[in-house]
Amino acid sequence: MGKFRYKAVDKGGGHVTGTVEAADRKSAVVALADKGHFVTELIEKSKASVVEGAEKSVLNFDKYVRFGSRKVSSKDILAMTTQLGTALRAGLPMLNGLELLLEQQHKAGMKEMLGDVVQAVSSGEALSEAMAKHGDIFSPLYLSMIRVGETGGILDETTGQLAGILARDEKIKTSMKNASAYPIFVMVIGLISVTIIIGWILPNIIKTIDVGVALPLPTRILMAMSGFVRVLFTKVYGWLAIVAIIVGFYKLTKWAKTKGRLQWDTFKLRIPILGSVLRTIAVGRFARTLGALTEGGVTILEALAVVRDTLGNELLGKEIDVVAEKVKRGEPLAEPLAESGLFPPLLVQITSIGEQTGKLDELLLNAAETFDAEADSSINRFMSIFPALLILLLAMIVGFIIVATLLPILMMQLGGGMI
Repeated sequence: MGKFRYKAVDKGGGHVTGTVEAADRKSAVVALADKGHFVTELIEKSKASVVEGAEKSVLNFDKYVRFGSRKVSSKDILAMTTQLGTALRAGLPMLNGLELLLEQQHKAGMKEMLGDVVQAVSSGEALSEAMAKHGDIFSPLYLSMIRVGETGGILDETTGQLAGILARDEKIKTSMKNASAYPIFVMVIGLISVTIIIGWILPNIIKTIDVGVALPLPTRILMAMSGFVRVLFTKVYGWLAIVAIIVGFYKLTKWAKTKGRLQWDTFKLRIPILGSVLRTIAVGRFARTLGALTEGGVTILEALAVVRDTLGNELLGKEIDVVAEKVKRGEPLAEPLAESGLFPPLLVQITSIGEQTGKLDELLLNAAETFDAEADSSINRFMSIFPALLILLLAMIVGFIIVATLLPILMMQLGGGMI
């Protein structure tokens, strides 16, 4: 008998953790299922202790150094899922399909992960249990969908749905990266150029100008900025200030991902244009993920517990928790969604009709296509405005520099007649 540490979702949609004693992993899952617990993670306690000790060790270089071919990317998982789904739909047994995928891998990280999965499955473990050991690679949604496919004997269908969800997320990330690459590059080059001009070129030009009176305000501001830039990059305390700024930015970023995530995600939704884009993307994920899970036979409460972590926004996730609590008390799903005010009326109406007709999964999956198309339009609108805003900002900075430089020259030509 061994002890297993587990994380699960109970019948009420709540997250539970604990330990269970069983002969093997499969017996542990069965025992927890008898209690009404939907397992999301299961680790043998002895192995968990070893893993924790390794994570705490300073000499555990894998924790800190995961680069090159050892890193498993989202594109790798998408390709693996698509290929596995194709193999299953072609009638190939699951284990044979996994072995075929393993043979085709060239990246060390994917080989290592798939090797562990193949070994575990060949030893009698379920695919979802084998993948759960790699929780840093497979999301709760992924594990839940695989578990649904195994339980219902529809693994070929669920892998196809998973591939669609992952492909959609990958498309959004790629679109955002490609569209923002050029304006960010222009902004960085522009800021570097402006820093050099302000710090070292213009001050030497302005110092040669003798207007006989005090320099105009814009020129004095420019000279003050020049002095500040030169101090930052030429003095020891300037470099200390740069280090302090970098550390502060790192701390702020870390805070935004942990304790301050709710406040940061709330702020992002309030940003004009960008907030609308993020909300539309989240709604599309909600409809597609909830539809796929309920279609696979997962209860609404269990599905909501998984969905809340796929939205990419903690404010919306907290609202899903409130919705789940109201559904647990017997309210239909559509009512708390409408009361939140964070979800579009179209989603609320579709959910209401789906609950009344018993076709919630089908209607949500169809609606996801509409929300995805709207998200694409929102992304395109944002990315057409974002570069223009950056260029406008650079133009304002350059315009200020030109004005501050020309004013003393004009004053000198007018013989000090302009103050």
